[in-house]
Amino acid sequence: MKKVVPSECHVALLAGGTSGERDISVASGNGAREALEAAGFSVDMLDPARKQDLVKLIEGDYQVAFLCLHGKMGEDGTIQGLLEILGIPYIGSGVLASALAIDKSKSKPFYEKGGLNVPQSVLLTPDHKASHSELVEKIGTPCVVKPATEGSALGVYIVENEEDLDDAIEKAFEIDTEVIVEKFVSGTEVTVAVIGNDEPEALPIIQIVPSHEFYDFESKYAPGGSKHICPAPLSDEVTERTTAAAITAHKVLGCAGVSRSDFIIDSDGEPWILETNTIPGMTSTSLLPDAARVAGIDFPELCTKLIELAFERKE
Repeated sequence: MKKVVPSECHVALLAGGTSGERDISVASGNGAREALEAAGFSVDMLDPARKQDLVKLIEGDYQVAFLCLHGKMGEDGTIQGLLEILGIPYIGSGVLASALAIDKSKSKPFYEKGGLNVPQSVLLTPDHKASHSELVEKIGTPCVVKPATEGSALGVYIVENEEDLDDAIEKAFEIDTEVIVEKFVSGTEVTVAVIGNDEPEALPIIQIVPSHEFYDFESKYAPGGSKHICPAPLSDEVTERTTAAAITAHKVLGCAGVSRSDFIIDSDGEPWILETNTIPGMTSTSLLPDAARVAGIDFPELCTKLIELAFERKE
């Protein structure tokens, strides 16, 4: 049942934080704030990196929290746990689903259990590393090296040959304690946003055409860094298969409110899941607002819908 948002709804918009995606989080917060105010909400933008803002969150009279925190200490279940203690409804997934989704190594078994195509990978830690020959034998080249718990393509490298593995792995370890070496899947990059709690629905698929080799940090956020084609020019069969895969990912991880899963569609039309984002970006170039617009949902309406789902989940 749809939960009616209180007529006087005071929103704590959380953005900033301490992750490597802080600047993008602030940009998302500014975008969401404008949309929320256009929808008629009273909004305070708070930065969890500032203790005084955390005090304001705890002592303030907020009916709901709108999360625009990307990466660690925001998208990983930590801020969600605090909000659970405070009894403040919040948009998006709960503690466990957030923690699972941000950790690419831990989300893979859930994808596999749901019957999704998952690229073969090896998890490296400072105490458990594989030799280059072992990695090449198991994963092959080209391969993808990436931090296990970072987003926005931070520290992600496509490695063409064995000689370049060492440098990529070393750089990835500079920003995370766990690193994934994953089989490279060639194909079309797409992303699918899913909206809902118990009965989630997918928004139109977006095909991503990056200006660089892949959808890296600059392609994600720099003006002109990538082209979004929505709806993606896919066959009905591939569209249905990929949409179903995104909804399955949302469900098997236990997501709520909103998620956005990234896929590579190979030459056979099979979608291979890469990751699921539980707090998608809300900047002017972000994918979730783009897909919503194509579905006939403007930005203020989208933000309102996410708040309605937060109250529904709280109930």
